[in-house]
Amino acid sequence: MTMDDPVTYSPTSIERIGETGIQITWSDGATTQWTAQQLRDACPCATCREKHGKLHGDEDDAPSQPKLIGLPVLSAAEAQPTRIEAMQPVGTYAYNIAFSDGHNSGLFTFARLRREDNQSPTS
Repeated sequence: MTMDDPVTYSPTSIERIGETGIQITWSDGATTQWTAQQLRDACPCATCREKHGKLHGDEDDAPSQPKLIGLPVLSAAEAQPTRIEAMQPVGTYAYNIAFSDGHNSGLFTFARLRREDNQSPTS
């Protein structure tokens, strides 16, 4: 990618794989597969990044804080297998994905969906 051409590829098709997966075909012929749970776990929104301790990118340098002990609580939607309910393009660089647990605030850039940022599991 160059600064003059920030998006060198784009999705040409997105297909469902069963109930919980998708396959994206890119304009250069490459394909990427994701499960809904992989996408949900890779959500880049501030709420999810904070939940996973990755909001400021300096979590390794931060002093250890004592963790509160508590039992996690799952909503009925969270206890079900994660599904992608909708994908909406955002401009010409990302998708907003709505998940079956009600979460829908993450913007997944094409680079993230292509797994170019090395932040997500490989297929």
